Amino acid sequence: MEIRDAAAGDVPGILAIYNDVMATSTAIYREEPATLDQHLEWWRQRVALGYPVLVAVDAAGVAGFASFGDFRQWPGYRFTVEHSVHVRADCRGRGVGVQLMHPLIARATALGKHVMIAGVDADNAASQRFHERLGFERVAHFREVGFKFGRWLDLVFLQRML
Repeated sequence: MEIRDAAAGDVPGILAIYNDVMATSTAIYREEPATLDQHLEWWRQRVALGYPVLVAVDAAGVAGFASFGDFRQWPGYRFTVEHSVHVRADCRGRGVGVQLMHPLIARATALGKHVMIAGVDADNAASQRFHERLGFERVAHFREVGFKFGRWLDLVFLQRML
């Protein structure tokens, strides 16, 4: 498994993972699939800000991706980022997420960030455990702030000091 910075040519693989996760889970609070143009713009914006978009690549292509962006837009939050990490369905449970998160955390630290936030669906115990094993601590539980699949969703925030 190779972990590296994503190139424009990786965006279709990233998009395929994103749309699969979006369609099959509550890990992404979105109901309409993203388009290639939207994801190319997302990738360009991250790169322009100096923020990493990392991919894990295996023989079949993009096996997972991870990135972070600003937590909130106001200047007082400039040292805090919120991240995303998603893995292709056939690669889950094989350590791909951990392989992506270690360099992502290192990159945030190198950029002078102080805190990394994870927003996780409250029913996703596996993702919460994943983050806790990486040193994240649960700090907030927001009730019924999301809506998907015909039901209200709770969101948990976890944070890691960098």
